[in-house]
Amino acid sequence: MPSHGTARTHHRTCNICEAMCGIDIEVDGDRITSIRGDERDPFSRGYICPKALALQDLHEDADRLRAPVRRTASGFQRISWDDALDEVAGRLRDIQRRHGRDAVAVYLGNPRTHNYASLLYLTPFLDALRTRSCFSSNSVDQLPHHLVSTLLFGHQLLVPVPDVDRTSFLLIVGANPVVSNGSLMSAPGMPRRLKAIRARGGTIVVVDPRRTETAEIADRHHFIRPGTDVFLMLGLLSTLFAERLVAPGRLGAFMNGIADIERLVRDFTPERVAPKVGIPAAQIRELARAFAAARPAVCYGRIGACLQEFGALTTWLIAVLNLVTGNLDRPGGAMFARPAVDVVAIQDLLGQRGEFGRSRSRVRQLPAFAGEYPAAALAEEILTEGPGQIRALLTMAGNPVLSTPNGRTLDRALSGLDFMASIDFYINETTRHAHVILPPTGPLERDHYDLAFHAFAVRNTAKYAPALFAPADDARHDWQILVELGARLAAPGPAAPLAGRAARLLSRVLPPTRLLDAALRFGPYGAGVRPLSGGLSLRRLEREAHGVDLGPLVPCLPQRLFTRSGRIELAPEVLVADLERARAALGREERGGLGQEERGGLGQEERGALGRAAGAAGEAGEPGQRGEAGYDLQLIGRRQLRSNNSWLHNSRRLVKGRNRCTLLMHPEDAARRGIAAGQRVRVRSRVGSIDLEVELTDEVMPGVVSAPHGWGHGRDGVRLETARRHAGESVNDLTDDRAIDALSGTAALNGVPVRVEPAGAARA
Repeated sequence: MPSHGTARTHHRTCNICEAMCGIDIEVDGDRITSIRGDERDPFSRGYICPKALALQDLHEDADRLRAPVRRTASGFQRISWDDALDEVAGRLRDIQRRHGRDAVAVYLGNPRTHNYASLLYLTPFLDALRTRSCFSSNSVDQLPHHLVSTLLFGHQLLVPVPDVDRTSFLLIVGANPVVSNGSLMSAPGMPRRLKAIRARGGTIVVVDPRRTETAEIADRHHFIRPGTDVFLMLGLLSTLFAERLVAPGRLGAFMNGIADIERLVRDFTPERVAPKVGIPAAQIRELARAFAAARPAVCYGRIGACLQEFGALTTWLIAVLNLVTGNLDRPGGAMFARPAVDVVAIQDLLGQRGEFGRSRSRVRQLPAFAGEYPAAALAEEILTEGPGQIRALLTMAGNPVLSTPNGRTLDRALSGLDFMASIDFYINETTRHAHVILPPTGPLERDHYDLAFHAFAVRNTAKYAPALFAPADDARHDWQILVELGARLAAPGPAAPLAGRAARLLSRVLPPTRLLDAALRFGPYGAGVRPLSGGLSLRRLEREAHGVDLGPLVPCLPQRLFTRSGRIELAPEVLVADLERARAALGREERGGLGQEERGGLGQEERGALGRAAGAAGEAGEPGQRGEAGYDLQLIGRRQLRSNNSWLHNSRRLVKGRNRCTLLMHPEDAARRGIAAGQRVRVRSRVGSIDLEVELTDEVMPGVVSAPHGWGHGRDGVRLETARRHAGESVNDLTDDRAIDALSGTAALNGVPVRVEPAGAARA
């Protein structure tokens, strides 16, 4: 490539996923010539995965929208920013005037959390919209973690992460960090970090229905039946208490409920739970003893553990396991990050610690958490007529047609909305329904600081990068779109356009960098008002282009607790009561026996608490989770290194090569069905069917099949040329919007009852 004489290297953090890998981007003029790992980044130390290359592909993508468009009878047509913003604000305000404020809904996708400025300006925008109909990807991702942290520690963002760099025993349940590099555990270079555990004499144990990439480098791997992790946790805890291996350490003095836990887990012995989970009782006992003996140890569970029927219970019991063995808030155990921008303290000041069940969805009475209803309820809230029906939707950086359960029903629901707008730079499976699309700048056209993921990092660091490329003169950042829309919504009708323009001028005077600088200065490592103190400020981070190392995680409890009691609430009533569901499920499976509820178990008062907490959600979750006649296999998802949800498949470099949207199936299951390797098969669930190429492998246990998430780009109207050529099928055309964790409302995307047959029969 010819040089333009302006070659330079830009040091940045990749913001494709949660890992926060440092990257060096070489630029010659206005062209990117290479992207590689930043060897001097104190957090990632040169590690990089293939997804980082997609930053260039996103920046150069010809399919990316760079100006607002309006949907017309002849297709999408470009319009001006003022016309687009005026139309969106006017239509939303009119629908709220005629049908009530909650008739307008918002759906927020994962990529927004990689954009500090949009996070800072989102709350004021939602305040201007004044709707309770808020949904996000949280309830198809990580909701149980935030709920459990709220109940145990008093704050939704006080989420413990494994101190993998100092642990001697890592128990991984339903997670694949070798591929994800951590999820709610930002840890770039996880293959290197895991190998270091073994090199220093430590142990790694993986529990998963699939022998994942992580399991391949672990010391031991245990297959487990999907959705039964809660019973494994109960069996481990029962063993610890029965064999007097419980040792909470210094936190025992700041803990309520340990005697309640002992009573609750007593009868979930390894011998009793083993048939349910598919792991021999002796191995469960051995695992419990090894975990208790290790100094230190930590248990980590993620997507497979929390996106299931008992997601909240499993997440809770993982925390309990770490607590009762003295492995919470200790080096090498489960610890809390102390980021340079203290988002926990900021949310506390704003009164946003996390609220559960204060309101419920209109149709199914599913509980809200932190002001958001479960995404599994979105389609029914649009399709069900009556007062409060959702008639308009604004999506931001989200693709719920591919990422939420029963996507075909949501697809149909979106087509019937009175109005829809999207803040997105692609016409994808969801935004193709929008009447107006407002495209923000791309990742390299804005500055970057990881506001969210430093709160879940395995080491405290900080890094800031200015924009690499200047945006076009008429472009808008996400936060500017929010500011201008919010101003128009808050102003009286005729004054709305003027208010929007005034807000745009004000945003130039008070950009988000000023808020970021203040948050850094008055954070735990900040310079405050003393410029020569050596503490953190935005100016210092601008000078430290590779980032600043702030040290390993340090103990912070009990000072960091936000519970009313000032203590760890080990046995919150709502979680204790929800154990009744687990007891009932185990009882149904016991041969010739009675359910635990029939033998005693929890009392009437505790069962009542579950009813108050879960409401109608329990019955709503049962059809898909109990299974139906003919659905004799269980479907789980899988993470792929070259993919990230639904939005990277327009990168040629990431989708080239072999077909990766396939169904993994055990050879024994295939033989019984007359299915051969490479054959196209039809996978059916209660809600629909998809056709996939099958791969035969003992990587999955018998009775389990696996398909990746985020594909399905063949729908009409999608304008993603590369993705459409590698369309695949959406696994969420199989997942069931009625199958949820009855307590939290989280979608049960793992353990979906399905059947598999040779392709060719008419689709369900």
